[in-house]
Amino acid sequence: MAHLVPQLCLAEEVCRSQMFHRLAEQLQVHRENEVEKNSCSIISDFGVIDSVSVQNDQSTSFNRRKRRAAVLICLFEGQDGELRVILTKRSMKLSTYPGDVALPGGKVEEGDADDSATALRETMEEIGLEPNLVQIVAYLEPSISQHLLRVVPVVGLLAKKEDFRPSLNTDEVDAIFDVPLEMFLKEENHRCEEREWMGRKYILHLFDFECEKGVFLIWGLTASILISAASVIYQRSPCFKSHLPDFQQLQRSLQNIVEQEICISVLK
Repeated sequence: MAHLVPQLCLAEEVCRSQMFHRLAEQLQVHRENEVEKNSCSIISDFGVIDSVSVQNDQSTSFNRRKRRAAVLICLFEGQDGELRVILTKRSMKLSTYPGDVALPGGKVEEGDADDSATALRETMEEIGLEPNLVQIVAYLEPSISQHLLRVVPVVGLLAKKEDFRPSLNTDEVDAIFDVPLEMFLKEENHRCEEREWMGRKYILHLFDFECEKGVFLIWGLTASILISAASVIYQRSPCFKSHLPDFQQLQRSLQNIVEQEICISVLK
């Protein structure tokens, strides 16, 4: 599911790129006609995007905000016209997940107006990407980390990649690189491992990527978010199949079970 940014005005730079213009505009199509339903179906050159909500799922509860984070899926157009996404390698100085590949982002802070504000602020702090260079176009369905942190992926378009001058916060980031978004639907760089969480088995997705900046392993929550983003944008399922759910599917399944049990207990 993708959530629209309400009353989105396309930046001039976004409109200059045919691909970005199509993607951004098609994320809005039928919004006015479907506003009463609070969701709509969208037709785009990438396919059909179902159940697109017009509201940002931003909680106003302080306690929920403490367990909430946002990451930026920053897309730009590559030299061959492909969509590419910016990733970081976490600093080895960090106490959690040192050296892991991640999307820029972090926890919500009290002054953040919404999820996009969190994602843009954290991205600026980590890699020096100025918020005014990014056009926010959608929010994807939140994911749950293994520490039960609710992570909201925020989709942004970087129309003028040449204006981005990376400035890394070396306390948080060791490297920045980019990969083709469509890679997360293909088998070439993909492998998987069987894991267990709370007595239930699930599949962990891993992607190996090599470029002039080094060899990187993209896995865990980051891989799961990017598989979901690529599936939504290109509107097709990944080539790789599994008999087990991934961690996000497992979380949703468990959540549905809990909600059903609560409903049953209330009815009794």
